Amino acid sequence: MKLALISDIHANWQALQACLAHARQQGVDQLAFLGDLVGYGADPVAVLDEVMTQVAQGAWVLRGNHDEMALNPPASLAADASAGAQGAAWTHAQLGAAHRAFLADLPLTVSGDGFLLVHASADRPASWRYVDGEGAAGRCLDQALAQQQGPHVLVGHVHHQTLYYQGTGRNLMRFEPTPGMPVPTPFRRPMVACVGSCGQPRDGDPRAMYATYDRTLQKMTFHRVPYNHAEASAAIRRVDLPEYFAQRLELGR
Repeated sequence: MKLALISDIHANWQALQACLAHARQQGVDQLAFLGDLVGYGADPVAVLDEVMTQVAQGAWVLRGNHDEMALNPPASLAADASAGAQGAAWTHAQLGAAHRAFLADLPLTVSGDGFLLVHASADRPASWRYVDGEGAAGRCLDQALAQQQGPHVLVGHVHHQTLYYQGTGRNLMRFEPTPGMPVPTPFRRPMVACVGSCGQPRDGDPRAMYATYDRTLQKMTFHRVPYNHAEASAAIRRVDLPEYFAQRLELGR
């Protein structure tokens, strides 16, 4: 099995299409979407239609915090005038009944075959904790192993690509992957991998992020995929979402 891990699409249709096309070129035979399908971007309906089509063909999909916000946006923007709240309210208004039902039914985790998939941390996934360092990764992995899930935990949420692995000691070690270079990740060595954001990278590089895992070879590869981010930014401006959302795509921040 060769698994594609796509997270934090954030209603970015152009980035999603680029990552799906790239995954097909890699010979992927299983897709997994790790949450935050919507939020920030201009095309929540198109993205959800694509993901729903892929799920009908066997893809796995999780709920993220922005998916939850789109289902239950703030009742009054006066009470929460953040850009994220504005985006959630706008997204909610775009979605039809079928889209909302789909998001409402999404699980927080999927496990099996040596993996635990979760949007945020396995340590209380509904709290949306960030796996943003060795300590957080350790708590995430400890929880997965305590529940006899894993030994590999694959997450999104942080919008960066990082791998934390268990070396000779108990503490996890941080590894910054090189895009396109396979990393040995045998099941005998537990790990937590942050697969990055397809639709809103935040490391200063606007290229889309996703990862693949080759179960036969037990190797993980992190990918960066060019896409038309100018078109995605223009789409945000056309629907009058906050300018900040468009600028993030252009700057990769």
